[in-house]
Amino acid sequence: MEKAMRDNRPSEVQIQARMEKCRGILRQCWRVVVAFSAGVDSTYVLALAAETLGADNVLAAIGVSPSLPQRELASAHDLARRFGVELIEIPTGELENSQYVANPANRCYFCKHDLFTRLTSLAKTRGFAAVVSGANADDAGDFRPGLKAGAELGVRNPLMETGLSKADIRELSRRMGLPTWDKPAMACLASRVPYGHAITAERLARIERAEQAIRDMGFRQVRVRDHDTVARIEVPIEDLPRLLGARLAVVSELRKCGYTFVSMDLSGFRSGSANEALPTLQPEKTAWPRGHAGEATT
Repeated sequence: MEKAMRDNRPSEVQIQARMEKCRGILRQCWRVVVAFSAGVDSTYVLALAAETLGADNVLAAIGVSPSLPQRELASAHDLARRFGVELIEIPTGELENSQYVANPANRCYFCKHDLFTRLTSLAKTRGFAAVVSGANADDAGDFRPGLKAGAELGVRNPLMETGLSKADIRELSRRMGLPTWDKPAMACLASRVPYGHAITAERLARIERAEQAIRDMGFRQVRVRDHDTVARIEVPIEDLPRLLGARLAVVSELRKCGYTFVSMDLSGFRSGSANEALPTLQPEKTAWPRGHAGEATT
């Protein structure tokens, strides 16, 4: 199996060709607004766009709401300064949308539609030709309704269009010297709430405090899944013994955040684990079948 995986990896020539094709898409766009989150993918897009088009022809825009951790916002500003690109904070209004707040399986569609509507308006106002996102080729194989919103609004996905995978982007980021090349995968705080449970600003703030408390203990990759009074913690399998060893401190900190019970997920961290419940949801709650391309984590 390992040999098969190695054989399926793109060659150096293929990766370089895809990267150059990505540059070509950016040149076609001429001046771009990058939907920026400070994650691995959108940081690479921003860096490549600034290098290819010149910083004056690139505008970074980050959606700001209770679903964005403050540390990610601070990181976004640091990275934009590094590339010499202007960063604009765009307040978003997804929490004012009852469809989003109800947290259906296609929740991300409403969030991304709100964000991309604002970004396309910003691009038009500022004289930029296109909005680009960090969706990559791997995102096409998961349930990500946000891509549908982007497609409706004409958002381009250069990484996805050229077949660049997350592994490719990490390697290309490493070669560019980007500090995000090995950054753990990140998604909005709302992704920690099970489908069908209401999204509130208070709930998102609790999740943010809980995850930060565990990170402060030295855990780099962590999710706190919010099940009302129960916090279900996900860390990589190799970190489970260390988490168990710190259980008293973890329980203490998460109870301060408002959780009554604290549990550890023995399956370990896996991105998008909320989607594991999708097959059991009622059809009317799921806008598209599992496997439909949608929201990209960046």
